[in-house]
Formats: sequence, C-alpha cells, structure tokens
Amino acid sequence: MSKIAYLQCPTGISGDMCLGALVSSGVPVEYLSTKLNDLGISQEYHLRAEFVQKNGQQATKVYVDLLEKHHHNHDHEHNHHHGRHLPEIEQMILQAKLPPRAEAWSLAVFQQLAVAEGAVHGIAPEKVHFHEVGAVDAIVDIVGTCLGLDWLGIESDRTGFPLVYCSALPTGGGTVRAAHGQMAVPVPAVLKLWEMRGCPVYSNGIEKELVTPTGAAIATTLVREFGNPPSMTIKQVGLGAGTINLPIPNILRLWLGESTSLQADVAHSQQISPILETISVLETQIDDLNPQAVGYVFAALFAAGAVDVFTQPIGMKKSRPGILLTVICHPDNLLKCEAILFRETSTLGIRRTTQQRAILQREIQQVETKYGNVRIKVAWQGELQDKFITNVQPEYEDCAKLARQHNLPWREIHRLALQSWYSSKN
Repeated sequence: MSKIAYLQCPTGISGDMCLGALVSSGVPVEYLSTKLNDLGISQEYHLRAEFVQKNGQQATKVYVDLLEKHHHNHDHEHNHHHGRHLPEIEQMILQAKLPPRAEAWSLAVFQQLAVAEGAVHGIAPEKVHFHEVGAVDAIVDIVGTCLGLDWLGIESDRTGFPLVYCSALPTGGGTVRAAHGQMAVPVPAVLKLWEMRGCPVYSNGIEKELVTPTGAAIATTLVREFGNPPSMTIKQVGLGAGTINLPIPNILRLWLGESTSLQADVAHSQQISPILETISVLETQIDDLNPQAVGYVFAALFAAGAVDVFTQPIGMKKSRPGILLTVICHPDNLLKCEAILFRETSTLGIRRTTQQRAILQREIQQVETKYGNVRIKVAWQGELQDKFITNVQPEYEDCAKLARQHNLPWREIHRLALQSWYSSKN
C-alpha cells in the first residue's frame, strides 16, 4: 500500500499550520527539535506545541518562540526584518546532515521561494534577502515540515518528491503589513508562486491573509496535484491550528491514508527512477583571463573534487568576448572549489546554486582484450537482482594507453573492449 497525504486548506496554509498538523498526526516535537538544532539556530528559538480551540474544535498549535521575544504566527509572519540570503540558508541545511529526503525537499522549497521573490523584485534568486521567510521561525517551519513528512513515511514519486496532494487554495483579501510596507493580499510572492505552479485558487469571502509565503512555497513545491482528494483509505487526520480567529475554524487538515491505485506507480518508480543527489553549481563569467590559465584551473578543480568543469563562450559588457566558467561539485567540496576560482582566476564574484541531480547507479568492471585490460563503466536502473543496463563505456585513458603502446587507433581498442564486455555477458 502507498502511504499518501492530502492537505485540506479551507482557511489557507502557513508554515506553523503545517507543523501543527504534522505534530497532531504523531510527529514528536522532540524529534523535530533535535533535528532542527543541527541547523545551528538552537539558541534563537524554542519549539512547543499545545491544544487550542478553534470555533469549538480542538487542534494543535505549534509555536516558534523567538528568544529575542518576537512571536511567530499565521497573521504576523511578515514582521521580521532580520533574515538571510539563499546561499546561507542552503549551507545551513547541507551542514545539518538531515535525512536525505528532508534535506532535498527543504532545499527545493527555499529554491522555489527564492525564484519567486527574485522575480517579484527583479533580482537573481541568490541575491534575495528573505526578510520574512529567511527568519528563524520560517526556516523552522519549512525544514520542520519536510522532516515531519519524511518521519511519517509518506511515499516518494519517481521524481523523489512526496506523494502529497492539496485542495485548491483560498485567495484571502485585504492588506497586510510586510517588510516592504503595506501590501494587498495575496502578497506578490504568493501570487508569483501560484503563477509559477499554475495553482487553482478561489475566494471564500474571508478578507484576511490566508496563504503566507512560507505556506505557498511548501505547497507549490511539495504538492503533487491540487484539487479533489485522491482515491485513498483514510487512516488518520491531523489538525493544525492557525492563530487568527475566522468565521470558520482556522484549521489545516492533514489526511493520511493509503492508496492501492498508486501502489503500481510507486513500485515502478522505485525500480526505474534514478537516484537523486544534492549538487552544488558555481558559475562565473570572465573576460580578462589568459587562456593558458584555463587548463591549469580545470586540473586544480578536478583535484579538489569537482564532478565536472566546463566553459562556454559568451558576449559580455562593452562587447567583450568572454567565457562562462561552470563548476559542478558535491556540497562538501564547494568551499575548496570556490577558493580555487578566486585564487586562480580574475573573477570578482561567484554565483552559487544548489540543485538536485538525477544519477544512474554505476560500477567499474574490467575486461581483457588481446592487447591488455580495459576498465568499463557500467550504468543501470532498478535493483541489482533485476537491473536494466542503460550505458556501457570503456574508460578513455585505458584505451588511449593501449592504443599508444601498440600503435593502434584509439577507436579500435574501444571497439575491442566493448566487444569483450558484451561477449562475457552473453
């Protein structure tokens, strides 16, 4: 059976409402606190939960009490002026060593939000200063929600995202005070997120802010489909309370259940989908570097652990020809690669982004030809006992070495190595 979730949002969605619904569903507050403390912000907040009444219904309210005496809630999310930029938040998440799914989902939510905020303000995503959602309480909301969904064991689809569904969202109305002054509801970032995702919305007649930027980012990033509930057997319902009182109960309802119709899809996904990993990308454009230095830079970056390095010709300001230098590396090697770029090139600035990379499982095998041994890289999908081989490639250096030794064309050694591998499998 596939474990899935449905978010019913009659009064909208916010980060603290998501946390409340997850805690109501059984996610321990202690577990969330322990994992969130690894973000390095444990001295800045205290997490607690309690039962509250909303129009006669009991629900769970989660509070992120800031130790500087600011209070977080559904209606007041915009009032924090201290914040962080996207690279700093990404670094916090990567260094926390969260469960892999929670890490990937958290990074994706913040990336989605940065793109939306950047589009609103006309700046690059990594330059966005998160006045509201970069504050401690919203970092806790987003990462805590991802931790909670992972803890509940919600299945992942073939893209690696959770099988979470959501109702259409109410637009709300009126105005709200934010870091940039008084704004109409929905605020620009929420509208942009809805536009980017193609999110279905409607008016329920309530003139309040019902969907916050944090709630919109969580929904538009993690939700698989918006609309009516999927076919499912409901096993549990979690109730997460908002702060403000409304004409109807201000409660986010999280339906947890099982879906037999999705079982085949999930099983198929687990068999054929590639592995998802977090990767860092460094980019800089240069128009005044001696071309002779580029080869040296490549070698130094690969020695520092870069997965790939490449350049592209570009036209730059003042009509100067230049290059776009891109480095792909694992997050653990980001700082080393960045230091090499600053040391060995003339760049004055480097852009950082964090992305998800789908990779095939692979291994190195060895075959014997009449001219010597050649290593073969074999990539596959699925489980080891029932794998589907998708790519077989002899190692270039091994082929080149034998070609030089025996004064033969490189492509002849390459052909013989492939022939030997396929013969051994048949």
